[in-house]
Amino acid sequence: MAQPLDLYLAAPRGFCAGVDRAIKIVEMALEKWGAPVYVRHEIVHNRFVVDGLRDKGAVFVDELEECPTDRPVIFSAHGVPKSVPIEAEGRNMLYVDATCPLVSKVHIEAARHYENGLQMVMIGHRGHPEVIGTMGQLPEGEVILVETPADVAEISPRDPSKLAYITQTTLSVDDTAEIVETLQARFPQIIGPHKEDICYATTNRQAAVKAMASKIDALLVIGAPNSSNSRRLVEVGSREGCSYSQLVQRAADIDWRALDGIRSVGITAGASAPEVLVEEVIAAFRERYDVTEKLVETAKEDVEFKVPRVLRQQVSA
Repeated sequence: MAQPLDLYLAAPRGFCAGVDRAIKIVEMALEKWGAPVYVRHEIVHNRFVVDGLRDKGAVFVDELEECPTDRPVIFSAHGVPKSVPIEAEGRNMLYVDATCPLVSKVHIEAARHYENGLQMVMIGHRGHPEVIGTMGQLPEGEVILVETPADVAEISPRDPSKLAYITQTTLSVDDTAEIVETLQARFPQIIGPHKEDICYATTNRQAAVKAMASKIDALLVIGAPNSSNSRRLVEVGSREGCSYSQLVQRAADIDWRALDGIRSVGITAGASAPEVLVEEVIAAFRERYDVTEKLVETAKEDVEFKVPRVLRQQVSA
């Protein structure tokens, strides 16, 4: 007889509005212009999604110079430095920007502060595409990156009285709050965003993990290793007391030996992980255990972002 297991399912989980929009943009571009359509960087950080779009005719490249000028190119949901669309225009390329509107909001915010004579401090992870894109909105030296509270003590801004801070949208809510406190303590005049930069989806998914952490022995986060928001969910689970937290890309990656003897497991998914992968993981548990599913819902999401007008006009034409 199969061992009983309580399976706690986080809600919300999985795709956010920005990811959904970015994938739609690639699909609609393929529908309108046919294959191949080029995409600069992974459209979202999920191999299953990227492979699916590649099968439909999307070609993923690292840099714009790898794209021919006679085919459309799409910029990923993470955003790009200002130099990229300028280069595309210089080469007379047809491009579609799939930057998440909540990332674009941070870009606009940074530009506004710069115009007002402020230097920017960005809280984020060095090398992440979103951070590269956001820092690339302003001239070199105008954005100082900090990753930890300790970094705050090391920075040397041009004028400590003329600073503003912005953040990557996919950070740990708690870690970011600690860095902000440290910034405000060292630079009392620093200006923050009107509305928090960490996006609603990141905040909601972390809150759902916190809500179920006390009920579970182990946490599985479905997401890619290069997905910032997915990795933060694993960290939140560990911080909230889950004895075992694992990031898996899909069911085949589950370490069943590590789950031996466990009676309750929480499942969530990063913002770029499709629900089909969650269903695959649930099915894998059903094959091995007598599963009782329990929903832990902390918010309802009804956010939807429109695709760029060029696609709406042309696809419907």
